[in-house]
Amino acid sequence: MPVQARRHSSAYQSQPPHARDVEKLSHYKSSPQQQQQQQQHHHHHHQQQIQYHHNHRRRDSTTSESEDDSLSSSAPSYQPIMNGAVRRARGGGPGIFYRVPNRIMRKLCLGLLVALILFIGSLFRFTLPTVTPVPLELPKPISKPPPWESFPFLKRYHGGVRSLVSRKENVPEYPGDSADDVLASHINSEEQSAAKRDQKSLTMSSEVFNPYPDYASEAYQSKYGEKRECFLNEAGTVRLPRVQSFPGVPQGFPDAVMGSNEMIGIRDDVCFDRFGRLGPYGLGYGAKRGGSGAGLEGDREGAERVWDDYPPVDFREVSWAKAQNHCAVINSHRFADLPEPRLDRFLAMPIGSINVAHPVSSPPQDAKNPPKVGTDRLPRTAVIIRTWSDFQYTTEDILYLRSLISELSLLSGGEYTVHFLIHVKDLNLQIWADDDTYERVLHDALPEEFRGMGTLWSEKQMELFYPGLEETLARGLAVHGVYRSTFMPMQYFSYVHPEYDYYWNWEMDVRYTGHWYHLFDKVTGWAKQQPRKGLWERNARFYVPSRHGSWDDFRQMVRVQTELGTDSPNNLWSAVKLGGSADQANDKSAVQRQVEKFVWGPLRPHERDILEVEGEGIPPTTIDKDNYKWGVGEDADLIVFNPLYDPEGTTWLLRDDVTGYNRDEGMPPRRTAIITASRLSRKLLHTMHKETALKRHTMFSEMWPATTALHHGFKAVYVPHSVYIDRRWPTEYLESVFNAGRNGASGGARTAVFGDREHNFKGTTWFYSAGFAPNLWRRWLGYKVDNDGGEEEELVGEGRMCLPPILFHPVKSVNMVIDDGLV
Repeated sequence: MPVQARRHSSAYQSQPPHARDVEKLSHYKSSPQQQQQQQQHHHHHHQQQIQYHHNHRRRDSTTSESEDDSLSSSAPSYQPIMNGAVRRARGGGPGIFYRVPNRIMRKLCLGLLVALILFIGSLFRFTLPTVTPVPLELPKPISKPPPWESFPFLKRYHGGVRSLVSRKENVPEYPGDSADDVLASHINSEEQSAAKRDQKSLTMSSEVFNPYPDYASEAYQSKYGEKRECFLNEAGTVRLPRVQSFPGVPQGFPDAVMGSNEMIGIRDDVCFDRFGRLGPYGLGYGAKRGGSGAGLEGDREGAERVWDDYPPVDFREVSWAKAQNHCAVINSHRFADLPEPRLDRFLAMPIGSINVAHPVSSPPQDAKNPPKVGTDRLPRTAVIIRTWSDFQYTTEDILYLRSLISELSLLSGGEYTVHFLIHVKDLNLQIWADDDTYERVLHDALPEEFRGMGTLWSEKQMELFYPGLEETLARGLAVHGVYRSTFMPMQYFSYVHPEYDYYWNWEMDVRYTGHWYHLFDKVTGWAKQQPRKGLWERNARFYVPSRHGSWDDFRQMVRVQTELGTDSPNNLWSAVKLGGSADQANDKSAVQRQVEKFVWGPLRPHERDILEVEGEGIPPTTIDKDNYKWGVGEDADLIVFNPLYDPEGTTWLLRDDVTGYNRDEGMPPRRTAIITASRLSRKLLHTMHKETALKRHTMFSEMWPATTALHHGFKAVYVPHSVYIDRRWPTEYLESVFNAGRNGASGGARTAVFGDREHNFKGTTWFYSAGFAPNLWRRWLGYKVDNDGGEEEELVGEGRMCLPPILFHPVKSVNMVIDDGLV
């Protein structure tokens, strides 16, 4: 609006009402020309007012209608009557949103789509390999602990020699399930323990433990001949002290939860303290007297009883190789003649060195005092200690080895011969090409007192002996390696040393609180009396006396479970595979209860050309006609200390480590026994040797001997020795866990304890991962474990621990307290 017009408008509005009336009157009195000019002036003025109001509304869209009305009322003489109606008709009223044109909206959507595509492309770019991922450490979810960890610990394993009672009078802390009985026995044991502590003296004294036959009897000598006494020195003057035991067990000592020593024939009514068990081999006296220097602390009351009959031995002058070979020579009339030794180290794996000055092939001629010869000959048995060339022997290891050689070889008159089969891991050592290197490695591989008893072997040697094997690299390991093929060197050793009838594959981490000869004698004798009928089925189960009752009850239970099956969700497998019909496999009601066929004779693999050897176990009759007679009195070809279970269907990681077998119809039938500590016959080892050399067959170490026996019908026996557990498991639950496989067996199903559920063995005394075994062994030696036990507790409590015969595995690297300054 022009300045003049705005001024006129403002002046016009500022006049009083009467002045405007005068102006209107003068308008009517003016001339026509003047009136026309005035009309033009007013018309122009009105157009400026309309334009002003229109522009003002466009600049301020938020102005309310009340404000517009007030503005229009202030100038009624120039406001158009239809102005407000026009504005409302055009939709320009306040409160109505502005509509974006379609053309602009299309552009906005297209831009948003392009931006979304670019964003997705940028995310995809981060997944390309050129981008280095940033590792993020997320917290792992806390898994629920297994049920057994919530069970309370048993307390009476650590009872001392001042709390001994006879086995018949003992009220075991476990496995009784009655809380009242447990509480009463615990209170009773506490009261008796307090009484023993007040007495401060032993109520029982140790006695010599003698498990050997009556060698001096007429009946024995007429059958096997005269047994000549063996000594530690050539002069025949140094005798070994005898192992001592106490007649009884600590009050409240638990019973074994699995297996039974009493059933096998092992004396379970005695216990052994550390001095009575290891005192004959150097425990309890100082190094200046030729002892170990260990065991000089703690409770020693009654310890000197061990050396009442024979003085302590100075082991600094002992050569076990000479003593063992001399013992074999003077008792050779009790055994079959030895073949001539083969001296080629590479081909024959000789025992010891070719320079050994104590041959074993020619017995001395004593014309003045010839030995009495019997009608029969005793079998020869080799005990093979598996070790390696850089193994570091502790004082405790040496005590263990001395006990083995003494009790099995010397005191038995040569019935056992102990050897060391030594693995040379360093492949750069030229042990096969240089005599000096061989002698040096063999010399350094054993402590001085055991030198002359070793044989070296290497994995490259096994590759040459057994070439052509399929290399599957299971778990990234070679098929000739010691982990996958532990028995390869045993196979070849037996092949070049056929003078032995049986071979114990023994390990450096096995311990026994009882007497070694007693264990081996009773175990082999019990296995010999086992009938073949139902044997593989019994072998597959843990024997829990508190649940299964007597051994006869257990045998009948196994027969029923095999013949009728069990109502269990663990039996979800094919009926056809077990010998049933296709109709049974399709029958849903048959899924929960599936019968099995008894293993009767050889269970062959799926091969066109079966290797058959002499002496295979062909049944003399059908299983229905046999009245548990076949196999009784037959020596076992394989003896193990854990169940021989079926790995098929289990979660055991090594179940498929099978080499060279036809798999067109699936895996061959297999059996497994965890822990390779076992006894194998010459027949079994020679068959394993032929299978590997001629058929290119082998399997994982713990599966290979048992499976070979299964395929050829050899007699294999699991011996249910006493296994103890550290917590108060409900026995019904325990049996359901350890026999959670197919039809009440320990294997054959995903629910088997072998595999993902092996953690349940941690609290036991016999398994490769058992934690209770090394802890209880160390406590028995007098040392603290988890701040419990030790010298102070022994002196103020019940005295040193006393344990019945228990087989422990694994026990590794026990560092004993050595005092070299005391005599």
